[in-house]
Amino acid sequence: MPGLLRGVARTAVVAGTATAVSNRVSRRQAGRWSRQAQEEEQQYYDQQPEPEPAAPAPDPMSVKLEQLKQLSELKAQGLLTDAEVEVQKSKILNS
Repeated sequence: MPGLLRGVARTAVVAGTATAVSNRVSRRQAGRWSRQAQEEEQQYYDQQPEPEPAAPAPDPMSVKLEQLKQLSELKAQGLLTDAEVEVQKSKILNS
C-alpha cells in the first residue's frame, strides 16, 4: 500500500505542476493577445482622419439681408408684384 500511496502522491504533484504551468502559459498568451489587440486598435484610430470642424452658423441678420436681396431681384425681373414683395418682406422681417 505505501508504494501505491507514493505513486498517487507523485501523480498528484506532477498533475498540479502541469496545471500551474499550463495556467501561467495561458495567462501570458492572453496578456500578449490583449496587448496586441490594443496596439492594433490604436493604430486603427491613429489612421482615422480628424473630423472636419462644423461650419459656424450664419448670422440671422445676414440671412435676412440675403433673402431681401433675392426678393428685390425677383421683383426686378418682373416675377413678383409690389404687393407680393411687401407680403414676403414683412414675413422675412418678422421672422
